[in-house]
Amino acid sequence: MSKDETKLSLTTKIFIGMIAGIVIGVLLQVGNYLIGDLDFNIFSMTFSTYGFFVEGIFHAGGKIFVNALKMLVVPLVFVSLVCGTSSLSDPSKLGRLGGKSIALYMLTTFVAVTFAMASALLFKPGVGFTPPPSTAEFVPKESPGFVQVIIDMVPSNPISAMAEGQMIPIIVFAILFGISMTHAGEAGKRLTSFFNDVNEVIMKIVTIVMNFAPYGVFCLLAKLAAEVDSSAIFAIINYFVNVLFVLILHAVIVYPLLLKIITGLNPLILLSKMKEVAMFAFSSASSSATLPLTIATARQKLGVSRSVSSFTLPLGATINMDGTAIMQGIATVFIAQAYNVDLSTIDLLMVVLTATLASIGAAGVPGVGLILLALVLQQVNLPVEGIALIIGIDRLLDMTRTVVNVTGDSTIATIVAKTEGELDEEIYHDRTLANKKSVIE
Repeated sequence: MSKDETKLSLTTKIFIGMIAGIVIGVLLQVGNYLIGDLDFNIFSMTFSTYGFFVEGIFHAGGKIFVNALKMLVVPLVFVSLVCGTSSLSDPSKLGRLGGKSIALYMLTTFVAVTFAMASALLFKPGVGFTPPPSTAEFVPKESPGFVQVIIDMVPSNPISAMAEGQMIPIIVFAILFGISMTHAGEAGKRLTSFFNDVNEVIMKIVTIVMNFAPYGVFCLLAKLAAEVDSSAIFAIINYFVNVLFVLILHAVIVYPLLLKIITGLNPLILLSKMKEVAMFAFSSASSSATLPLTIATARQKLGVSRSVSSFTLPLGATINMDGTAIMQGIATVFIAQAYNVDLSTIDLLMVVLTATLASIGAAGVPGVGLILLALVLQQVNLPVEGIALIIGIDRLLDMTRTVVNVTGDSTIATIVAKTEGELDEEIYHDRTLANKKSVIE
């Protein structure tokens, strides 16, 4: 067996870090309860066992990982949005085809995050959960009024907005910057090439940071397990079930209904032909990595024309992050409930708006959802450290929401193709193609 075959995947490493962190944290808490804190000496200095690990190593390791996530928020969203907007704003693409695709993607994302937050407010997964003492004293800032929110969407100083992590103004400025690049001639083309290169570098930084995720997860969960009571386990399970329920609901109810209402096509055919794509998306947790297979399946099994699939599906892999929006909506409400913070109507609207707009800049690679969650939490003045409450189980949810994302991409592509007369319905209705392996061109 080769070295590559025996190498553990990032998913496996994160699961190992999660389990190890919980076990070590529980053992420290039980040991501290049964036999009390023990002291030991290092270099003539006395340390307590519990304090050295929980408040020292685990606290520092977890904090560094959270800071690394926060570090990437502004550059990732700004550069990704500039690249995405400059591409979408190409005059040759901003016709009827682009308008339909963008409108449908934004509609499904808006519905996704709205349903997610409604579910979290209804089932209250974070109620009764006691946060760790180190962050339980969090005091939220007072939310601005609705008029001020609208005014603040346009930054008076974009550099200041970036320094302070004000995401809505950053998103607005990035979109304007990207659109302007397409109308700036040769200068715009040079800048587009530059930002595409910068985007590649930032994605590499994301990969590097996520490679440290197993250690960050270990430290965060070890500290969490050492400090919280048993109510945390039930609260996290409640959160997991809540997210999974809304993801499944969105994939098997919302998308099929949208397809049936607009086109009249049988959505069960589409879902059956998406099996191969869904399995690959689940294993890779990356809609970008799945894109070649998604395009091949749309053309060969769903009958979507080359012109529609080559535009709509890459666009969807860039801006259609319904699964991520669902996670962000539920996670935000969960963390607010855990910290006993009452989100105002304005806060809830800001979460919907931020999650919807941020999906435009959400690169289709594993782990980006957590970074975007950090920006949503910052936007409504919730502690980013709350990510520690859900990060351990996020990898499995990340794999599931990638399936939702690629299913949404294919559904929208089929709808656009049908309404544009670019769908081969003979291919679409051929059920024998459901079990045929797609050939990536």
